[in-house]
Formats: sequence, structure tokens, C-alpha cells
Amino acid sequence: MFPGLPPKKKKKVDYEALQSPLNRIPGLDLLTVRDLIDCGFRQIHDLAGRSPEAIFEEIQNRRENTPSDRLGAIRLAVYFAETPDPDPRRLQPHLWLE
Repeated sequence: MFPGLPPKKKKKVDYEALQSPLNRIPGLDLLTVRDLIDCGFRQIHDLAGRSPEAIFEEIQNRRENTPSDRLGAIRLAVYFAETPDPDPRRLQPHLWLE
């Protein structure tokens, strides 16, 4: 520590999101996992059959400044949940943006 400087604040760690089964979806960042948890999704199979656009809209209603590229990550998550053997080449969120 240097005298006169305030102590560094520790970053908060989102242990729930880190330990969530949703965090096993390739290509998802922790913020997207947190948004899905906040919307009530706990397991990967909970996403199957859901509309990515409706999920994204719910996230936007909770957090107005949600980046638009989050929709690509949600589309990827739904694809992963619905596909028994997902194509590894499709597991990149930017590929799911229109």
C-alpha cells in the first residue's frame, strides 16, 4: 500500500452465476448467465422451447441498458438447450446476431 492512496476495492464475484449449470453453455459470458438466472432460468433445459426474443425483452425490462448483442448470446443458449449434438462452429454469440 502507498500512503495517501485509498485501499483497492475488491471486485464482487458472482458465485451463483459461476456455479450455475448455465455457465456450461459455450460462448456465454457471465453477465448473460446472470441475466438468465434473474429471469428464472436455472438449468440449461429450462431454455428449450423458449423464444430468445421474449427472453431478451424480459431482460431489457429488468435492465434498460442491456447491450443489443446479448440477443445473440441468448439465441445461442436456446440453440444449445434444444440441440442434442450442437455444432461447435455455431457456438459463438456473434454468429447469432441478425
